[in-house]
Amino acid sequence: MLARTHIAITFAALLLLLPKINIPLTSFFGVALVATLLPDIDTAFSILGKFNVFKIPRFFTKHRGVLHSLTFCVLISLILAFVFPIAAFPFFLAYSLHLFADSFTREGIRPFWPLKKKTYWRITVGGYVETTIFALFLMLDFLFLVLLII
Repeated sequence: MLARTHIAITFAALLLLLPKINIPLTSFFGVALVATLLPDIDTAFSILGKFNVFKIPRFFTKHRGVLHSLTFCVLISLILAFVFPIAAFPFFLAYSLHLFADSFTREGIRPFWPLKKKTYWRITVGGYVETTIFALFLMLDFLFLVLLII
């Protein structure tokens, strides 16, 4: 899926969980925003992948490989839980939402990398269905914001 769709889905989840969050909102939203974009650093066409620092991971990985796996997500989340505990939950939430959304695309993901089993469905990245999903989550984001303000 496109970055905008990942951000809209993650933002809806964050707004839904907002009343239960006990950590600073800037940390929570900041970590989640980076985490929802992070799996795509292995392609030069992504928002974060355009930065030179991510040329190194692109050299060693292929798109929808190890970075698009729950194996990687859990590993990094566990490391964060020990090193920077406040970031572990928003990272895991946003990263796993990215993986969940991408598992519905034609390209799919390998959730339990290094195992070969792939999960995929029929949504074309950037196609009509994804654009509709983006629009629906954008409306849901707006609704959650209004309900939080009231």
